[in-house]
Amino acid sequence: MGKRVAIVGAGVSGLASIRCCLEEGLEPTCFERSNDVGGLWKFSNQAEEGRASIYQSVFTNSSKEMMCFPDFPYPDDFPNYMHHSKLQQYIRTFAQKKNLLRYIQFETLVSSIKKCPNFLVTGQWEVVSEKDGKQESAIFDAVMICSGHHVYPNLPTDSFPGLHRFQGHYLHSRDYKDPEAFKGKRVLVIGLGNSGSDIAVELSRLAAQVIISSRSGSWVMSRVWDDGYPWDMVYVTRFATFLRNALPSFVSDWLYVKKMNTWFKHENYGLMPLNGPLRKEPVFNDELPSCILCGTVSIKPSVKEFTETSAVFEDGTVFEAIDYIIFATGYNYAYPFLDDSIIKSRNNEVTLFKGIFPPKMEKPTLAVIGLVQSLGAAIPTADLQARWAAKVFAKSCTLPTTSEMMDDIDEKMGKKLKWFGQSQTLQTDYITYMDELGSFIGAKPNIPWLFLTDPQLALEVFFGPCSPYQFRLMGPGKWDGARNAILTQWDRTVKPTRTRAVREAQRPQHFHNLLKMLSFPVLLLAVWLTFY
Repeated sequence: MGKRVAIVGAGVSGLASIRCCLEEGLEPTCFERSNDVGGLWKFSNQAEEGRASIYQSVFTNSSKEMMCFPDFPYPDDFPNYMHHSKLQQYIRTFAQKKNLLRYIQFETLVSSIKKCPNFLVTGQWEVVSEKDGKQESAIFDAVMICSGHHVYPNLPTDSFPGLHRFQGHYLHSRDYKDPEAFKGKRVLVIGLGNSGSDIAVELSRLAAQVIISSRSGSWVMSRVWDDGYPWDMVYVTRFATFLRNALPSFVSDWLYVKKMNTWFKHENYGLMPLNGPLRKEPVFNDELPSCILCGTVSIKPSVKEFTETSAVFEDGTVFEAIDYIIFATGYNYAYPFLDDSIIKSRNNEVTLFKGIFPPKMEKPTLAVIGLVQSLGAAIPTADLQARWAAKVFAKSCTLPTTSEMMDDIDEKMGKKLKWFGQSQTLQTDYITYMDELGSFIGAKPNIPWLFLTDPQLALEVFFGPCSPYQFRLMGPGKWDGARNAILTQWDRTVKPTRTRAVREAQRPQHFHNLLKMLSFPVLLLAVWLTFY
């Protein structure tokens, strides 16, 4: 048997890790504290300790072609954006078809992961698990942490003077499940992220009044993008990434702000971000602007202080007679089973090479999968992270030196500040990051070679959506169905919407989009030549 690998969590990251370990001849054991796979997407009517929690009405923000496992497309008839129950169905099917369930110990809590006394020589870990009140200890050659980052709520009660005097109810969005309890109530939602916006919109149908308090604003995007296509199928492309990196920053920033304001003018809705050009994750909500127009949701600045029944905002206005406050204020990173200094090895900050490997570890036998966030889907990201980690454990890939990894972390931190601003999350550009990981294992698509050998495929890979199939197109772990999946991805996109077919299905014209995107730089050049 191969090296033994402990995997914590059986969500999408955990399932990807099991599969990738098997591909490398490793022996995985996955510990899952609940009774099913799915992690975040396993819905429960009540928030459960130590588990991620979602509300009943959650739909995905990534479309199905962009968020699948790279060798496992969704069924043709699945909608492009799925209710959590539909995604959970897909995750279960993946686990069954890939024969992964046999490697999972359900209803088993990992209580401790510690280096073995001889770690400097072996790199091994002692994993203590608990099931039915009984503890068990086992030695593993490597560990993959896949427990996610939507578990421990950030409830910043100390940041709001007077909250201790507030006589109404307050809760974190983690504990919100459905709107029934809020019928006829006056509700303040603090935080303008995806959860805060979803909850505010849903409550606006039943509550007496809903206000969102936002410190810094946010871009709000529709899931429906140019010509009615899913946003990420049009926006997340190699060509668009190439343009963003090639154009001068002032031009790239101008184009970004212009694009974000195409749907509606954010300044007119109180939503305009304080620093518009920053590429922070936007809010995906198709109904919020309409709710603001109809007066069922209002946007306010930060709360200055609370009284017994009211909130006083920074602009001096007051929201009175509040019944409920919902804190949609995100989550903290926490791995209670692991020594904090392993993940946060510098200045109490998460310090990981490529968001995966602790750089100061004497032996590279621990990986964190699924922690990095980008404007891309979690499933293909976790799959590629797990493939690389499994190869490192199997010693078919090696990591750079500690100093080289620390230098890379510092460089990426500088870029993160420039592009995304100050944030606790490990944010990165999706395609750039995926290509970096792909290059480590030989799975990065060779675009020039594709243009020489398969022009039809090359055009779709470069100008079309950067779908997950691209990272199983060549190299180790290649999937024979990847080429066909890429060439037919638009067929699967329009299939569930063409329930009344009136003419042939339309698909984006890459060269038309290319000409549109190039028109502004060409205009700039013409103006420059005219005056200089």
